[in-house]
Amino acid sequence: MGKKVLVILTSADKFPATGKPTGWYLPELAHPYKVLVDAGVTDIDSISPKGGKAPLDPTSVEQFKDDAVCQWFLKDAKAQALVNNTKTPTQVKASDYAAVLFPGGHGPMFDLATDAEIARITAEVYEKGGVVAAVCHGPAGLVPVKLSNGDPLVKGKKVTSFTNAEEDAVDLSKYMPFMLETRLEELGATFSKADNWQEHVVVDGRLITGQNPASSTKLGKSILELLK
Repeated sequence: MGKKVLVILTSADKFPATGKPTGWYLPELAHPYKVLVDAGVTDIDSISPKGGKAPLDPTSVEQFKDDAVCQWFLKDAKAQALVNNTKTPTQVKASDYAAVLFPGGHGPMFDLATDAEIARITAEVYEKGGVVAAVCHGPAGLVPVKLSNGDPLVKGKKVTSFTNAEEDAVDLSKYMPFMLETRLEELGATFSKADNWQEHVVVDGRLITGQNPASSTKLGKSILELLK
């Protein structure tokens, strides 16, 4: 297995209930991507349910306008090609990848949480010895992932994600199709969390999850350690 990484991005660009823009969240891709690229892991592909340009949550651009890594990512030609030219799931082979990465943003709650084809790719990478990493709302993409024995990928695993308390704090719980922390526990995961907005990354074997944007760099470093 090579060291190729597959970034899995949302195609959902708005909250169904309100029409408010959403998408993927800038630091949750920019920070892990920079960690990987700086370490020489440059063979990185991307997919999204619809392919093409994956929608970037505009609030994340505003909130991280003073973040040097995020600003670098927005100006880097290769990084921009990655997010503006995603393939569809049917255009990639799971066997090509050593790791998959699900950045967050609220978008994944509305498409990746129910995407059977992306779930199949993720399960295949994992069962062939690959790494599965997800941060913030990215673990929504783990919700539909079942292993070949029929068990949810997260069953019996230690995980984290954007918490119910954080969702309440940003006043968006009422617009969610489900509460991510609650759903992961319902699937049999053991959920842990730090205080709101604090860095928290959980590594359980080859499954890596991060709680929120502050966890993005450490998540990238954890992927790198497992790839080594």
